Amino acid sequence: MRPEGLRQDDRVIHIEGDPDSPISRGRLCPKGAASEQLVNSVGRQTTILYRAPRSHEWQALGQDEAMDMIADRFVESRRRHWQDHDEHGNPVNRTMGIASLGGATIDNEENYLIKKLFSAMRAVQIENQARI
Repeated sequence: MRPEGLRQDDRVIHIEGDPDSPISRGRLCPKGAASEQLVNSVGRQTTILYRAPRSHEWQALGQDEAMDMIADRFVESRRRHWQDHDEHGNPVNRTMGIASLGGATIDNEENYLIKKLFSAMRAVQIENQARI
């Protein structure tokens, strides 16, 4: 079963707001209105590319390999920069090696999940441009 709005070729053919929303009353924000172009663009990047440090070449990675690489680096940075106590001996149980800087193009649900993930990992540098 295909989600509504998708044809057989997986191209978005229609986007609309929720007319029952008391906030938008069915109107789309600029991001929503541009989503069809973003998804259907012939220039859309659909493969994961990686450029090793000091390399001039990009290489394609599979999704599992890319996710493992990110997770390994995330956990290692957390471990390497872990602080049990601050300079005064107070327990802090945090990492200063991980930070998150979100943007206004990320929706509220994504920002909520990012905040929950980084808080659970005991990162303290969590900021979002949409808050400003």
